[in-house]
Amino acid sequence: MITIYSTKSPKSEAMFRRASEVIPAGVSYGARGWEPYPFYVARASGSKVIDIDGNEYTDFWCVHLSAILGHCYPKVVEAVKKQAGMGLHYGLEHEQEIEHAELIRKHMSSMEMMRFTSSGTEANMYALRLARTYTKRTTVGKFEGNWHGGYDGLHYAIKPPLDKPPSGGLTPGVINDLLVLPYNDLEETRRKMRGKNLACMEIEPVMGAGGIVPADREFLRGLRELCDETGTLLIFDEVITGFRLGLGGAQSYYGVRPDLTVLGKIIGGGLPVGAVGGRRDVMEHMDHKKYRGEDYSFHGGTGSANALTIAAGHATIKVLESEPVYDHIDRLGNYMRSNLSGIFDRYKYNAQVTGVGSMLAIHFTREPIKDVNVLARENKEEAKRFFTHQLDRGNLILSPELPHTGLSYAHTEKEIERFVKESEEFVKSATS
Repeated sequence: MITIYSTKSPKSEAMFRRASEVIPAGVSYGARGWEPYPFYVARASGSKVIDIDGNEYTDFWCVHLSAILGHCYPKVVEAVKKQAGMGLHYGLEHEQEIEHAELIRKHMSSMEMMRFTSSGTEANMYALRLARTYTKRTTVGKFEGNWHGGYDGLHYAIKPPLDKPPSGGLTPGVINDLLVLPYNDLEETRRKMRGKNLACMEIEPVMGAGGIVPADREFLRGLRELCDETGTLLIFDEVITGFRLGLGGAQSYYGVRPDLTVLGKIIGGGLPVGAVGGRRDVMEHMDHKKYRGEDYSFHGGTGSANALTIAAGHATIKVLESEPVYDHIDRLGNYMRSNLSGIFDRYKYNAQVTGVGSMLAIHFTREPIKDVNVLARENKEEAKRFFTHQLDRGNLILSPELPHTGLSYAHTEKEIERFVKESEEFVKSATS
């Protein structure tokens, strides 16, 4: 099947060789690379990306799940063009950032105050510094399989083996400041926290890179109670779920109010962005006029509240408010999960689907999935074959070893039906 892809993408192959001379692995993010080489995009519109060889793909990856409206949504493009005419980035304050913060708070009332950053990784970094400043504690709780970006202080226990660093450069001190907690296991979390005096615990309400695995509602409610009991700040990483799982995010969906929230992706309309926000009494420790020294938590960044990003994000949320985006994408997501599950059951195929709303992942195992530990036992070679099968047929999903999808407003029923049909063809061939 690799041969089919290779024969129709010679320009991308040449581009990959060129890229490999100046960019490690030929890509700017490992998740975007696959064997034998990735394709290189020439343009994108709606649900489609077109590579430099002229091949068209239906994009089920959606800019790392951030393009909830699809590529080049007209109202977002119009807002960006208007802002570009007034300035790309000022490096100074502007009214639009206030309006955007007010709009976010309107839908996520837990974010009483907030600060913008240039990425979700930055937002997570500042959230942890703020939590430590506020509580005067050091140790941070993070959950197995949860992805919070590339920040040293959280880049651990991402995938099995959980006790091995996923990257070089992580010092023993950084790792020792973490308490790794089990996802979806309240009693074991309580036991491991005993006597630890955590500054905060941070969790993805729906585990993203770990396989689009939703947390149990009672588990999250139990964490809220546990944090209240122990004086620990509860941080929700909603970089993915924020404004994808509804206007109120996962905190509204689950009915659990965190102390701090980290956002990204959709609040910038798919452009580089992040934000950390939450309780006023906590956030005010970023106020350099109120606090000094160890009571003050520094936050800054040349690109923070970039005017172009703010314009794109504001226009995106306005569309989410006024058009039936969630009805559309959640319906398609439910259809996709239901039909894929039906195919796997009907053919007694060794795979299953996880997810919620417009997000889903395909796992090549029948072992029940409640956390990340099962990933090490999945059939990754079968996953790669499925990825290649879809790629040859014009469907882009990532990653090859654990297919994720995030649907957009631009996707159509026919595109979903086609993906399901191609999936059945693959399963039929694999089980015959």
